[in-house]
Amino acid sequence: MSLFLMMSKTARTSQKYTHTDRPLQHPLASFFHLFFRLSAVLVYLLCEFISSSFIACMVTIILLLSCDFWTVKNVTGRLLVGLRWWNQVDENGKSHWVFESRKANSKKVVSSSESRIFWLGLIVCPVLWVVFVFSTLISFRIKWLAVVIMGVVLQWANLYGYVRCKVGAGTNLRNMATNYLGLQLFKQAMSKSQGP
Repeated sequence: MSLFLMMSKTARTSQKYTHTDRPLQHPLASFFHLFFRLSAVLVYLLCEFISSSFIACMVTIILLLSCDFWTVKNVTGRLLVGLRWWNQVDENGKSHWVFESRKANSKKVVSSSESRIFWLGLIVCPVLWVVFVFSTLISFRIKWLAVVIMGVVLQWANLYGYVRCKVGAGTNLRNMATNYLGLQLFKQAMSKSQGP
């Protein structure tokens, strides 16, 4: 939990774009950011009541998850928070991950409400899919395991990519956590040494 606090604190102090409290600048992008994510979750939850065909439910959920992955990665991240990530393969066949954020001198302003919508959707849905993995295992619904694992993989890939964009592409998340914990221990030691 302290890693999340550290990442949000670091992200707030090193923002590369301006926030504004304007209403939604990209309402369609905000809608589709949540639509595919929530639709996949709802279809998964209601599938046994809606349809008796496991294959139809599985295909529908995977299509919704794929549409969500593409939309978040290629459209809503760029429009709502000014971040984007991708993987490219060089001529030697080596894979390189690229993390990008909008330039500080960009005239485009990020709406605070759109930013909240983006990050809330990006964090809550992967957690739900992890819960679904455990509930699938506990209830012995093994046939659904492939579907929920696909949900976890696609949702967490976007979350990881955007967290890396937000905190900086060159920053190793483990080093950030270690530095943050070290800083907290140092602050605690200094406050104890000064006394009341």
